[in-house]
Amino acid sequence: MDRAEKREFVTDLNGVFQASGAVVVAHYTGLTVAQMNDLRSKMRVAGGTVKVAKNRLAKIALQGTESEGMSDLFTGQTLIAYSEDPITAPKIAVEFAKGNDKLVILGGAMAATALDAEGVKALASLPSLDELRAKIVGMVQTPATRIAQVVNAPAGGVARVIGAYARKNEAA
Repeated sequence: MDRAEKREFVTDLNGVFQASGAVVVAHYTGLTVAQMNDLRSKMRVAGGTVKVAKNRLAKIALQGTESEGMSDLFTGQTLIAYSEDPITAPKIAVEFAKGNDKLVILGGAMAATALDAEGVKALASLPSLDELRAKIVGMVQTPATRIAQVVNAPAGGVARVIGAYARKNEAA
């Protein structure tokens, strides 16, 4: 990398640290290219991104951001996984690490909150924003459905009584 590329990388990474809902830092020593591509594709499908980070440049990019507290995680061969949704990157990284012991999660950050490995795992266990929205919609729809059933029940009862009288009159 020449100076211009390094400057651009630092600028891009700084924007990532400022805009991301969550950033996960992990060691990837021993991962094959196929495994790394698999991680990248899973993350991309979920709405996140995986980048191999040059430690010195990542520490420079962290300066002046809320996530500056995680700069001590950048030692050895590190990668960062990030997403706008604060749950996506931790969830995909933790799931991948469960199936592959060569991906070791070191920690991360969620805005100004620095996370250790256990914090990232706890964050990964939470439901995503889409799952939460679905639950809220389900909770809102259930009472509305019950209200409609209660309101329609008397009308249905009246219709059954009228139907019974009509059948009684026809039989007579």
